[in-house]
Amino acid sequence: MLGPIVNAVAIVACSLLGRFLLKGIPDRYDEIIKKAIGLSVMYIGISGALENQRVMILILSMVVGSAIGEFINIDKGMNSVGDWAERKLGFDDSNFSKGFVNASILYCTGSMAIVGSMNSGLMNNHEMLFAKSILDGVIAIVFASSMGLGVAFSAIPVLIYEGAIVLGASLVKDWMTLEIITEMSAVGSLLIAAIGFNFLLARQIKVANMIPAIFMPWLFIAIETALGF
Repeated sequence: MLGPIVNAVAIVACSLLGRFLLKGIPDRYDEIIKKAIGLSVMYIGISGALENQRVMILILSMVVGSAIGEFINIDKGMNSVGDWAERKLGFDDSNFSKGFVNASILYCTGSMAIVGSMNSGLMNNHEMLFAKSILDGVIAIVFASSMGLGVAFSAIPVLIYEGAIVLGASLVKDWMTLEIITEMSAVGSLLIAAIGFNFLLARQIKVANMIPAIFMPWLFIAIETALGF
């Protein structure tokens, strides 16, 4: 569990650094920084999505997964958790839930979270998660400066998500093929691009409701294999 713990600690530490070190910047700078973040995150997401090799699986995954997420209403649940934490901890921060939800999705949907956690669990090799910790820390500084301390609390779902993969790595290694990881990462990258859009658009995309789409390639490829296609 060393890799996930380091990743979570880096997010918390850098979020606090960004929140208090860059606190109080003028609104006009805050606005242009948000736009710059949005464009950068869109680029990261689109670049990752272009690694996709099975376009139909990507489309089906997005459609089916988003429908499932909308039915469950994951977005409402995650925002409720953020609002609850904000009330319990006494924070006066209108962006708390937004920072918590967006950062959680961003940190958990990339391929580094999956592959890095698999490496940690199977080979006790934490190098990829350490590298991810550095990247996540830089993003946390910028995110927290704009969206507050909700970003720091995204370390909790990151620790749970990566920790679950680490502990279950030996159980899923035979089903987590390179093709499945590639397609899951491509779908996750599209969700990252959607987060970038949310920094630019007045009408927000409920990206959290699309989270089940990440796991749909696993299902579709498994069905293909079972049917002998």
